[in-house]
Amino acid sequence: MDQVTELFGQNVFDEETMRERLPKDTFRELQKTTQEGKPLNIKIANAVAHAMKSWALEKGATHYTHWFQPMTGVTAEKHDGFINPDGNGKIIMSFSGKELIKGEPDASSFPSGGLRATFEARGYTAWDPTSPAFIKNGVLCIPTAFCSYSGHALDKKTPLLRSMEAINKQAMRILKLFGNEDVKTVNTTVGPEQEYFLIDKEYYSQRKDLQYTGRTLFGAPTPKGQEMEDHYFGTIKSRVQAFMNDLNRELWKLGILAKTEHNEVAPAQFELAPVFTTTNMAVDHNQLTMEIIQRVAKKHGLVALLHEKPFEGI
Repeated sequence: MDQVTELFGQNVFDEETMRERLPKDTFRELQKTTQEGKPLNIKIANAVAHAMKSWALEKGATHYTHWFQPMTGVTAEKHDGFINPDGNGKIIMSFSGKELIKGEPDASSFPSGGLRATFEARGYTAWDPTSPAFIKNGVLCIPTAFCSYSGHALDKKTPLLRSMEAINKQAMRILKLFGNEDVKTVNTTVGPEQEYFLIDKEYYSQRKDLQYTGRTLFGAPTPKGQEMEDHYFGTIKSRVQAFMNDLNRELWKLGILAKTEHNEVAPAQFELAPVFTTTNMAVDHNQLTMEIIQRVAKKHGLVALLHEKPFEGI
């Protein structure tokens, strides 16, 4: 048990880590931003960036990225090194508040990029301080929203944050109507289940339809369907259990509250369910969960299919 508690969140720049590494005044100001939506000034951002960089370097990171969710169905990242020339032929490792708060990736190649004039094709990533930064594959990942030059949302995070703010605004209005003046903010929560199929890599490599589309398009029906539903909550096979054990460790390191695992109703189908958490964090965690499921499966000679109906008739 102690091993799990020590493991949990070790690659996350979470509230506990910030409390340890930031001056008390800075930490309090940052909390006002994350909990009450107060504006973040550059002085606070510089202090957070310095602490974040020091922590990331201690963890072996050499680069940082504004990690975002464009309208492509997967996450995106552009890595920048912490290195900067010192003027004497050497380098220093630096990371400023400005670099933390905003980035400028090229948005022209993302959906609708070709519809905008060239000078408007750039995009901006803006730090989402309510979702903690984390280290993935030796890179400091900073969760961000992604907007166009003209302020239009180019991602899935921006509309989500706007909807959360709309709910907060109206919920606060109703609470005040009932005389409750103590509440500072109202958060929404979600716990997205993740179902997936596991298939042996050897069989997967023989199926071009699975490789190209993530689902079957031809071939004979499966010899066993889910007629008797005997797979549901059945005993987990040792190979799958070994995969699940590794998956849990990787998720826990990133502070993802992976709690429930079981056989789903279809053969070779499984489910992972987390504990509910704040909506935008839960969505970030779900994106990471899908990526890590696929990566860990490869280490076990398996391929994870995330298509909701990959097999005809099941």
